[in-house]
Amino acid sequence: MSKLRVAFLGCGGIAGKHARSLKKNDDVEIVAGCDVSTEQVGKFFERALEGYGPTPAVFTDAAKMYTEGRPDAVVICTPHTLHHEQGMQALDAGLHVLMEKPMVTSAAHGRDIKKKVDETGKVFVIGYNTPCSPNFKYLRDRIREGTFGRLELVSGYLSQNWKRLTAGKWRQDPSLSGGGQAYDSGAHLMNSLCWSVESDVEEVFAFVDNHGTPVDINSVTSVRFASGVMANITVSGNSPGNGSYMVFVFDGGRVEIDGWGGGWIKVFGPDGKRIEEPGIEGEAMAPADNFVDAILGRDEPRTSPQNGIVQSDLMDAIYESAKTGKPARPRS
Repeated sequence: MSKLRVAFLGCGGIAGKHARSLKKNDDVEIVAGCDVSTEQVGKFFERALEGYGPTPAVFTDAAKMYTEGRPDAVVICTPHTLHHEQGMQALDAGLHVLMEKPMVTSAAHGRDIKKKVDETGKVFVIGYNTPCSPNFKYLRDRIREGTFGRLELVSGYLSQNWKRLTAGKWRQDPSLSGGGQAYDSGAHLMNSLCWSVESDVEEVFAFVDNHGTPVDINSVTSVRFASGVMANITVSGNSPGNGSYMVFVFDGGRVEIDGWGGGWIKVFGPDGKRIEEPGIEGEAMAPADNFVDAILGRDEPRTSPQNGIVQSDLMDAIYESAKTGKPARPRS
């Protein structure tokens, strides 16, 4: 069987994570990379694909890469506000797409992507960590099945030294980032919430603090979902230490979990006591591995454009609420 031909659009740091996963996959051939300069692409190959052969082709124009490189799929790791146009271009070129998070920076663009995916039938996944972890799969299955009764409340926080680490870079330029820490690293926590709850966002109230930058650094967000679940998410971008925590509170138990990567979990039953062996099955996988498995029909995509739409609904409402000082609802 011929290998799945994969290209990269955007050759920065996060692209290396996906490349290191894919170069170990016997079903994949990395055939091309594209960025604003050939030097950037070359450094990416040296950094992430040392010893890999044959050497992938180098491009500075995505359309040319798609026609000349003949990939079957593309991994897009570019600044956030470019995702919509580049995702649509790749789908129009007949490619499967792994899009780095966030999928897009507006719910309207998210609906464009979903419509195009439905039309083309291509696999489209988003590079989130937690949907590919057995701990979060366990959590979502328990929510779906009502194992611990009705999910009522969710609370979570994420802390990072984001303000200092991204100073002077595109992540603090809203024309490229679409927002600040809540839309960047915070997107992992927001997606963990939306992916698990599986409900439309009904109403949001948010406070943000830009700390003198053009984008949000700290934020506190309260959410009510259409299902009745209420949530509160705190995102810090001005902390010297990294941390992540979420708790899902049911009327018959609770689950505490790592909201960034799903690396750990604690499950408590109706009596309030911890369940030491909750029966979690499976192994953690990289989003790139799920992408390949989904294309080859070996697994279901762990994420979808619909996940991107719900998170964009949430983010649109967060920024509207922060701007107006009033509760906001998605406009869709």
